[in-house]
Amino acid sequence: LPSDKVGEYWAISAHPHGVSTVKNGVYQGQKLDDLYAEHRDLFGNRPEPVFPLLTKILDANDWLSVQVHPDDQYGLAHENSLGKTECWYVLQADEGTKMVMGHHAQTREEFVKAIEEDDYDHLLNSFEINRGDFFYIPSGTLHAICSGSLIYEAQQSSDITYRFYDYHRKDKEGKERQLHVQQSIDVTNVPANLEVNQLFVNTHLDHGSKTTYVESEFFKVDCYRLTGENIIKNNHPFQMVSILDGEGTMNGDEVKKGDHFIVCSDQKEVIYDGTMTVMICTL
Repeated sequence: LPSDKVGEYWAISAHPHGVSTVKNGVYQGQKLDDLYAEHRDLFGNRPEPVFPLLTKILDANDWLSVQVHPDDQYGLAHENSLGKTECWYVLQADEGTKMVMGHHAQTREEFVKAIEEDDYDHLLNSFEINRGDFFYIPSGTLHAICSGSLIYEAQQSSDITYRFYDYHRKDKEGKERQLHVQQSIDVTNVPANLEVNQLFVNTHLDHGSKTTYVESEFFKVDCYRLTGENIIKNNHPFQMVSILDGEGTMNGDEVKKGDHFIVCSDQKEVIYDGTMTVMICTL
């Protein structure tokens, strides 16, 4: 990230709150939302009216507020927007860094009572994280990134966030941030699933390895740890690619840590060469 004061970097996005611009090639200078609308063939002629996915880099220098996102049904009914299911891959984490994920209430009545009694210490489920951890976060899941973590995020293209709890922090005028308590009560899954089995699939490559972290109705995320030349096939409408570490080439073009690009549907395979970690998000 360009500075210590950047909280979110929207790496590949066609969302109106932060649209990416094509950097080079035939469509240089064109906005991704316009490109998707005008050249749907590049994206496998997908039926979605808007580009469906978004990738970010999140840098937490402080505890972020505890949030929850609605599902598509609630989001469309109340916000005229898709809901938001997302996932996180931990790029860096200071020693002792924590994350909030889920809660301990067994009933909605118990959930509401904890809010009324301001008993968030017992309500929220928190735990330490480490570099290389991966978490799938379905809509309806309370979650928060805590200070000391750098995160790669892939998600549905939505910016609907309900702020559930902000540790009673106050601004310079002594005011706490606005919360969305009722919406959070409406959409939070109760009870929370705290026993999620993360069944990652590992595959050996000619020069490296591939880990499939998640394959859901919303997206698929694969991490390639490459140590030389490999051909990665594209059987998807498009691939959103992020170079998370290292450097090398992609079809002869130089790529390095911090680069993000889209492999379009007409490119059926890509030759990667180098020592690098490559994250690919697809439908």
